[in-house]
Amino acid sequence: MKIAKFALASALAFGLSLPAFAQEKLLIGSTSASSSHYGYFVSVAKLVNDADNGIEASVVETGATMDNLRRIERNQIDLGLVTTNVAQHAHAGAKGFDGKPMAGLGLLWVYTGAPQNVIVRDDAGINSLADLSGQRFNPGIKGSATESTTEAVFEALDLTSDYVRGSTTDVVDMIKDNRVTGYVKSGAGLKLDSSTLDIATFTPIKVLSLTDAQKQTLIEKMPDVSVVDIPEGASDGIPAYSTWSFGVGVGAGASLSEDAAYKIVEAVMADTEVQGAAMASVKGVNLAELTLQYATIPLHPGAAKWFRENGYDIPANLDPSK
Repeated sequence: MKIAKFALASALAFGLSLPAFAQEKLLIGSTSASSSHYGYFVSVAKLVNDADNGIEASVVETGATMDNLRRIERNQIDLGLVTTNVAQHAHAGAKGFDGKPMAGLGLLWVYTGAPQNVIVRDDAGINSLADLSGQRFNPGIKGSATESTTEAVFEALDLTSDYVRGSTTDVVDMIKDNRVTGYVKSGAGLKLDSSTLDIATFTPIKVLSLTDAQKQTLIEKMPDVSVVDIPEGASDGIPAYSTWSFGVGVGAGASLSEDAAYKIVEAVMADTEVQGAAMASVKGVNLAELTLQYATIPLHPGAAKWFRENGYDIPANLDPSK
C-alpha cells in the first residue's frame, strides 16, 4: 500500500511539474516582410526565445496595425505591432472601431516614432500634396495605420487622390514601373524606410512636405497625430521637410497573461544590441522613456509591473489599475 501511495505521489508530482518545463508558445503579428519593422520583430522574437523564460515566440507577417488589432481581438495572435494613434481609436471605440472599444487592450512598449513620408517619383512633376489630385497614389499598405491615417489627413486637409491599394511589395514594383506615382510609407525614425531606399536605387524620388498652413490645420483637427520637422539627410539628397507622425509599439489583449507580458518586456528592455542591429532608429534609445512619451492607451498590466519595479512613474492615463 505504501509503495502504491508512493508511486501515485511520484506520478502526481511528475505530472504537476510538467507545466514548468512546457514552453508557452506565442504569436507576434508584425507587418509586411519587406518592411524594416518586420526585421525588428524578428529581433524581438530572438530576444524572447533566448531569454529562456518559458516562452517561445514566432513572428507572422500581417497587414500591420489594423490587421493586428483585429487578430488580437479574435485571439489569432497574442501581441503585435500597433501605432499609438490607431491603438487609441481601438481603446476608445472611435473611428474604424465604430463605438466598440477593444476591452483589455494594453501597450507593452513603443520602439520608434514613425514619420509618415509621402514619397513620389521625381519625374512625376509633383511638388506639393495638392498636386496629387488625380494621380494614382497608394496611401499605405492595405489595412495598415498608415493607410487609415493618410486618408484622415487628406480629408482634414481637403486633399484628393486616386487611391491604389496593395501590399508594400506590389506598390514598390508599381512605382518602379511608373504605374503608380508614389505612396505613403512609415519612416525608420528620422530615416527613410528600406522599401523607399529600394525604390530610390534606380528611380529618383522626392519627399513631399506639409506647408505651414497644413501643419497648423492638422494640429487643430487631428490631436491623435504629431506634426514633425525632419532634418535634411533622411536619405542622400533629401532636404528637410515636415510631415505627420505617430509612435510605433507593441500591443496585446487581456488574453496575454501578466506574467508573460512582464517577461517579454523585461527581455526587450534589457537588450542593448539586438534591436538596434535590426533597426537603426532603436539603437541607443531608452525604450521605457519613449513609451511614456508616445503612449496613448494604458500599459498592459505586465508592462506596468516592469515599469514600476524599475522606478518609472506611470501617468494616470497610462496606468491600467486606474
